[in-house]
Amino acid sequence: VLGIETSCDDTAAAVVNDRKELLSQTAYSQQNTHLKYGGIIPPVAGRHHRDNIENVVETCLNEAGLKLESIDAIAVTNRPGLQMSLDVGVRFSKFVARKCGKPLVPIHHMEAHALMARMTEDIKFPYICLLISGGHSQLAVVKAVDDFLLLGESIDDAPGEAFDKIARHLKLRNLSEFQWLNGGSAIETAAQKAIDMNRYEFPLPLSRYRDCNFSFAGLKNNAKRHIQQETIDNELGPDEIIPNYPDFCAGFLKAISRHICHRTQRAIEFCYKKELLPKDETVALVVSGGVACNDVIFNNVAHVASSFGMMAYRPPKKLCSDNGVMIAWNGVEKILANPECLNQDLDEIQVIPKCSLGENIIEEVRNENIKCNWVKLPKVEGA
Repeated sequence: VLGIETSCDDTAAAVVNDRKELLSQTAYSQQNTHLKYGGIIPPVAGRHHRDNIENVVETCLNEAGLKLESIDAIAVTNRPGLQMSLDVGVRFSKFVARKCGKPLVPIHHMEAHALMARMTEDIKFPYICLLISGGHSQLAVVKAVDDFLLLGESIDDAPGEAFDKIARHLKLRNLSEFQWLNGGSAIETAAQKAIDMNRYEFPLPLSRYRDCNFSFAGLKNNAKRHIQQETIDNELGPDEIIPNYPDFCAGFLKAISRHICHRTQRAIEFCYKKELLPKDETVALVVSGGVACNDVIFNNVAHVASSFGMMAYRPPKKLCSDNGVMIAWNGVEKILANPECLNQDLDEIQVIPKCSLGENIIEEVRNENIKCNWVKLPKVEGA
């Protein structure tokens, strides 16, 4: 299966077979282009996709030693994502599918993230998945390839967005070691230099709400006020950085991690209470999405999972963020689970910029009103 991904700012393609073998992958990243804007500009992203998609796919096939005629099917992200970006991938995939007479399998971007770890690890259904990225924050039960229960999601910002904006307000890019890092990586790296990780305190979001939803806007706004006050107190110029920025980054990372862990713990307790997970075997907790690359967050979530006898997994870091491999693998899994998906009419495959992840049972989680005794998170040196 040839997988094509253009949901946001990366143009990616990969070829995967049903033996879990990655035959090739290629990607064109726009990260450096958008760093100077402080965020992704949809028309710019769309233009870069149009300029690069043909070359990315051609290179991917060449590296696999294959021609389009040798491919059994094409899988393409059609939901959710940026309209202008998705349009490019779907239109190109339809063109190729028609030209070569190949079936086209539409892929849900977040489902692909949730299933990616099954290609690299022996993970059985059902399991819990925590999806954390620059655009999403969701908790779900993965019952099967096409069967998801949404337990919670962000009511405002995503964690990756909060990291990016705070890194920008901290002016970390003014320091050469952070110049080409995204916000999350810059904050994680800076936090490793912290001397006093408790110097800055941040509020715990949604502490009175016994559900599994996330909120990062309050943390982000509180951090911005801290930075503004530090700038005033230290009489800093426009391009100067607050003196204790490593401590600040460590405190902010700790707050984000704690919030994610608390919501994940409640999801675990809800699932066992409602018998959505088997109690007589080790269940997986998969962490995926770009923010899953953050070792502090993943290790803390893994600690929470182990406290309930679960095993935490994440894809290899290069496959946590958006990539073509997850799209191709999701295509493989969909075909194996339901070969009828190969018979979809190309004209019926449309771009869907916004859509839910499976069946939404967020209200049911809230109504259970589960009070948790929080698992104590391990102290991480320097963060």
